[in-house]
Amino acid sequence: MNRFVIADSKVCIGCRTCEAACSEIHRQHGLQSMPRLKVMRSAKESAPQLCHHCEDAPCAQVCPVNAIVRDNGAVQLNESLCVSCKLCGIVCPFGAIEFSGSRPLDIPANANSPKAPAAPPASPRVSSFLDWVPGVRAIAVKCDLCSFDEQGPACVRTCPTHALRVVSNQDIAQASKRKRALTINLDYGDLSLFSTGGEGEK
Repeated sequence: MNRFVIADSKVCIGCRTCEAACSEIHRQHGLQSMPRLKVMRSAKESAPQLCHHCEDAPCAQVCPVNAIVRDNGAVQLNESLCVSCKLCGIVCPFGAIEFSGSRPLDIPANANSPKAPAAPPASPRVSSFLDWVPGVRAIAVKCDLCSFDEQGPACVRTCPTHALRVVSNQDIAQASKRKRALTINLDYGDLSLFSTGGEGEK
């Protein structure tokens, strides 16, 4: 089982501090500045959506250039190898992979010439899967647990309400042990456990 970050929607206040911290720490390390998590809101709750670092990692299985690999209990993506095929984002069951633009540093944005006329204006934003900007290469972006930082994920460190935490193999093992203990002590003769709460149900 890989490590990953979980969020407690009952504690999250939707401030998006985690997004800002994620963006800044990756920008400082020369990576895409797009946040690796996205705060989702409902009428009553909010919580960031993150990569689950799946055990079978379908994103890694479909990557044609092996830019996504499992390393040190996490699924890591090498931005330098990404070829913008977007297959990883299509197969991700949690919608945790986005795409961010990257323009070559040595090429000015408006280097037009008679043989390279100005590109048409960019179309309105639809989604990172469909958007296309002339001269910009779409690069896959996903949570890497801030593997380059000894202090761990920036989102976990900066959350003001401590709604985020990294789940390890030990945490998962303890949760499984508690679940097994509850199952062993379960009285299967008590049919109220299967009741939907309606009146008069037997």
